[in-house]
Amino acid sequence: MEGLSGADADLVVYLHPSKSMKVSQGILRELSSLLFKFNKTFGGVLLAYDVNILDKQAKILSGVHPYFGLRLKANLLLFSPKSDMLLEGKVVKLSQESIHVIVLGFSSAIIATENIRGEFKYKTKDEEELFASRSHKRHVIKIGTMIRFSVKR
Repeated sequence: MEGLSGADADLVVYLHPSKSMKVSQGILRELSSLLFKFNKTFGGVLLAYDVNILDKQAKILSGVHPYFGLRLKANLLLFSPKSDMLLEGKVVKLSQESIHVIVLGFSSAIIATENIRGEFKYKTKDEEELFASRSHKRHVIKIGTMIRFSVKR
């Protein structure tokens, strides 16, 4: 699937002195707070990381007293979809106006009626909502279906 990319990053993590006895735990806590949130610096959503501590001794920061900084090298997995990329997702809701999809288990997307191919028609069959193809009887989109779609914006 498009939209996933890896990146190498040189980072500096600032920790409070209360974390000085458990530095690795403090670093992981700081990096974990960035997971599954959009970050302008990374240009996407951080999905995973692998970190190596470069400094064996931390440096106390002047002016930001009492915090200390540690230099890190991290491998990052980022999700940053752009226009015209193909993504895959699982349909979680259908209505006459839209198809609601979850991508990678955390990111939602909505496909509006004007962006659904003309061959699909909204139907309710046995109280189950679906989009059925007019040209292929077995080609249906219903809740739980995995679909591939193009990002518009």
